Amino acid sequence: MKKRWPIVAMIVCIFLIMVAVLFFFNNKKSKSDSPEYVFFYAENQTSDYPTTLGGQKFADLVYERTGGRIKIIVKYDAELGSEAEAINQMKYGGIAFARVSLSQLAERIPAMNVLLLPFLYNDSDHMWRVLEGDIGAEFLLKADEYDLVGLSWYDAGARNFYSKSKPITCLEDLADMKMRVQESSMMADMVRALGAKPITVVYSEVYSALDQGYVDGAENNWPSYESMKHYKVAKYYTIDEHIRVPEMQVCSKVIWDMLSEEDRQIIRECALESATYERQLWKEREESSKKIALSNGTRIYELSPEEKKRFRDAMDDLYTRYCGDYMDTVRKIINY
Repeated sequence: MKKRWPIVAMIVCIFLIMVAVLFFFNNKKSKSDSPEYVFFYAENQTSDYPTTLGGQKFADLVYERTGGRIKIIVKYDAELGSEAEAINQMKYGGIAFARVSLSQLAERIPAMNVLLLPFLYNDSDHMWRVLEGDIGAEFLLKADEYDLVGLSWYDAGARNFYSKSKPITCLEDLADMKMRVQESSMMADMVRALGAKPITVVYSEVYSALDQGYVDGAENNWPSYESMKHYKVAKYYTIDEHIRVPEMQVCSKVIWDMLSEEDRQIIRECALESATYERQLWKEREESSKKIALSNGTRIYELSPEEKKRFRDAMDDLYTRYCGDYMDTVRKIINY
């Protein structure tokens, strides 16, 4: 019996060593599986919107290609605030990433107004030739003027007017109408040049503003019009394609400076891949949104070529006011 004690003791000792080894490696593994960085990504659209899904694709790609070291959490439905608020937080690193409308960036970086000029592009193909060329690359770099890093371009289609009580078929129809606009000086001046009264309303409150008669109409693309169910309170949709507003994926410069060059390259590549993905989703969503709106009673009106020229001619002063110092770039874009 006494001879067995050394054997039992040795077995117990071996068992305890094995437990200690397993605990050590499991603990080490769990630590290595934890992200080195966890960042927030701001998005003001709904969870199923193309830009939101593009942002999630970006987050998934970054997580995969960094082996889980960088985790990006996409917050949609303006959970982190309006686009303007998100941009302000990014300047100080409060939010790491976002997808923002160029009209918001133009409020802080005036040169961005060049890409927003009404009736600047002939069509979608024209805009993408510009954005994917040297001009687009130059404007991505301009984000640095507000301590942001431009990563990629997202599609947001063409913006059109829609109204509550009457259709818009000519300039005279817009006279004295209260039209909702984004928090953008140029958008407000565009509406004013067309004879209407611009009313600034944040995106999430446009439905109630239309419903309660605070505004007579608004302007946006098909997916935004449909996803927020604006067709229930503004059934007249006029296709004038007055503006194509590119959208930009951006990173806070404060966060960017924390990252290694390798991680920066991964993030840039993932942003570009997510942009290709978002553009395809946008095409599909634009068509489906249009069908949903039509099935819910939306009535479509399209400006005649003559009337569209009147709208365009009304923008002459606006071009000079906002982009007088950049007219060489404007002419280059028009002829691109």
